[in-house]
Amino acid sequence: MKKKLVQIGAGMAGMRFLERLIEHADQHYTIEVFGKEPWGGYNRIMLSPVLAGEKQLPEIMTHPPAWFEQHHIHFHPGISIVAIDTERKVIRDAQGNETDYDILIIATGSDPFILPIPGHDLPGVVSFRDIRDVDLMIEASGKHTRAAVIGGGLLGLEAAYGLIKRGMDVTVVHLVETLLERQLDATAAELLRQDLQAKGFKFAMPKQTARILGDTRVEAIEFADGEQLETDLVVMAVGIRPNTHLAQQAGLSVKRGIIVNDQMRTSDPSIYALGECVEFDGQTFGLVAPLYEQAEVLARVLAGEDAHYTISDTATMLKVTGINLFSAGDYLGEEEGAESIIWQDHAQRAYRKLVIRDNRITGSVMYGDTYDSHAIFELLKSKRDISACRPNILLGQGYCKELNQTRGT
Repeated sequence: MKKKLVQIGAGMAGMRFLERLIEHADQHYTIEVFGKEPWGGYNRIMLSPVLAGEKQLPEIMTHPPAWFEQHHIHFHPGISIVAIDTERKVIRDAQGNETDYDILIIATGSDPFILPIPGHDLPGVVSFRDIRDVDLMIEASGKHTRAAVIGGGLLGLEAAYGLIKRGMDVTVVHLVETLLERQLDATAAELLRQDLQAKGFKFAMPKQTARILGDTRVEAIEFADGEQLETDLVVMAVGIRPNTHLAQQAGLSVKRGIIVNDQMRTSDPSIYALGECVEFDGQTFGLVAPLYEQAEVLARVLAGEDAHYTISDTATMLKVTGINLFSAGDYLGEEEGAESIIWQDHAQRAYRKLVIRDNRITGSVMYGDTYDSHAIFELLKSKRDISACRPNILLGQGYCKELNQTRGT
C-alpha cells in the first residue's frame, strides 16, 4: 500500500525534490502538494527579466498545473497551511480543512526581511520575492516616476535594473560602501558601481534608512543623518529569513531555520524539510545549488537509499545587468597566511583575483571576464597544488596545464 506524502510549498527546492522523487520512488507514494501562490512552480530567479519586461510569466513557469496532473499529483494552488498537528498527523489550511499524511515535507522557503522602521507599512513599500511583488512594481512604474531600492545586494540591483528598464528614476540605497559585499571585494565592487552608473543607476551609500515618510502613500525616505530622498516607490531588498512559522507552531526543533539532520529529517521522524527554511550544521541556505543537493538527498532517502547531505563548497556565478561576476571561497583573503594574485585589464574593465594559501587556491573573485572560472573552482575544491603554474594561472588555460586538467571534471 502506498504511503501518503504531503508537501507544503511549491518553490524551486520543493519542485526539484518532487522531480527527483518521481524518478527514484514514484511507485511508493501518493502525493499532495499545497502551494500558497495561485499557480504552479516557477523559476524565482527569472523574476528580474519579468520585471524588466524581457519575459512574461508563462515563460518562467516550470511546473504548470498540467505537470501535476501528468504525474498524478493532487495540487492545491492558492491554499495556505496554518497548522500542523503532529500527534494526529494532519495539516490544517486557512479554510479549516484538514489533510492527513504519513510523511510531511516542509518546503516553505523564506520570507523577505522588512526593515522595522516607521512607515514600512505605507502603500508603495514592496519587497522583491514573488510574482505579486513584481506585479506591484510594474503597476507603480506605470503611475510614478521615482523609486528607491533599499539594498545593494543581487536582488536590489536586479530590482533597480528592472525599474530603470520600466522608465523610472532609481536610487539604490545601501548600508555600506561596497555593492554585493558578500560576493565582491572593494575593487570589483567599485568597477560594478561605475558600470551601473553608466547604465542609469543612482546610489546613496553608505546610508542607513531611518524612516519612510508619507501620509497616504510613500513620499520620501529619511536617512539616519537627516537627509531625505523623495520617492514614489520603496523596494526593500535587504535579505531573507527562513520561514519557520509552521515548524515552530508544530513544536519542531527550530533555531534560525528548521533543524534537520543529514537526511533532511526534522525532530519529528515523520516530517522532513528542505530549502531556504532549513538549518543544517549551523548554516542556512539561499543559493540554488545547495537547495538542489538537498532535494536529491531527500528523494533518495525516501526511495530507501542511504543518502546523506553534506555542505559543499559553492561558487557564485552572477550576471548583473549583463555584467559577469564570479566569487568563491575566501575571496577577501582574510585567512591567516593568505596571498593574493591580481590581474586587471583597465581598458576591458576586467578584473581577476586569486587568493592562495600554501600554493592552493582558497578563494577567487572575477569581474567582467569569468572565463576559466569553472576550472578555478575545481582547483579550489580539489585543493590541488598550483605551484607549477602559479605565475601564469590568471592568464588562462593556454598558460597553465592544471586548468586544462580540470576540463571535463
